[in-house]
Amino acid sequence: MVSPFHRVQRMAWRDGEMRAGERAIPEEVAVALSYNGSSHAVMMATPQDLEDFAVGFSLTEGIVASAGEIRSIDVIEEDIGIELRMWLAEPRAAALADRRRFLAGPTGCGLCGIESLSEAMRSQQGVADGARFTPDEIMAAVEAVGVHQVLNAETRAVHGVAFWTREEGIVAAREDVGRHNALDKLAGALARAGRNGAGGIGVLTSRISVEMVQKAIATRIPVIAAVSAPTALAVRTAEAAGVTLVGIARRDGFELFTHAHRIVTSEPAHAG
Repeated sequence: MVSPFHRVQRMAWRDGEMRAGERAIPEEVAVALSYNGSSHAVMMATPQDLEDFAVGFSLTEGIVASAGEIRSIDVIEEDIGIELRMWLAEPRAAALADRRRFLAGPTGCGLCGIESLSEAMRSQQGVADGARFTPDEIMAAVEAVGVHQVLNAETRAVHGVAFWTREEGIVAAREDVGRHNALDKLAGALARAGRNGAGGIGVLTSRISVEMVQKAIATRIPVIAAVSAPTALAVRTAEAAGVTLVGIARRDGFELFTHAHRIVTSEPAHAG
């Protein structure tokens, strides 16, 4: 398997002088995802936790409704990248084939125009409303992620995503050069463990873009906490889906942008 990082020689200018040395930098490779022999997408990603990536991408992009609809995953390393070959069970395979034919459309331009906009702005189910958390629990979740960012500790150049619950702490954490990839890997890790994000907090080390909200919704995560701010579209999407957005989460506090009722100042009941 391709290493997720490499050590390279570099020159550093510090304290008024140039010094030779080395630095660990993350690997970035082309990862092609194919279904039943047909190519679907190519993503630039960190080459680790690729089975999680395959499952999570398939779930958050609506290609499958459950991990069980993926019959098999083959990770094929090639000179120019890595292919994730997935085989879907029926009737999901037929549904994907129909979707491809529909999206090709009479213009012959594939994923473009109205159909690609429709896909990008797809409507989504809301998330369950039961979870409640204290401000201290939000901060505990954010603080707990650091020790799980092994690759970032080496490189200082990758995003991290984690899922935290009151009972378990950090359940799973994943890293990638792409923040969307990291969240897909987390979604896949949870699905492969037979669970989703209900009742917990998704922690992001990146800004909260609409794609991150969409993928969190698909994973059933009710609360997203991030070190940076959300975009306006991310706020509108989270508001419509019932997701609580916590941004600017730092050591001195955080800001709430949507569904603030989930953050309570007294110890919450253990609702799922």
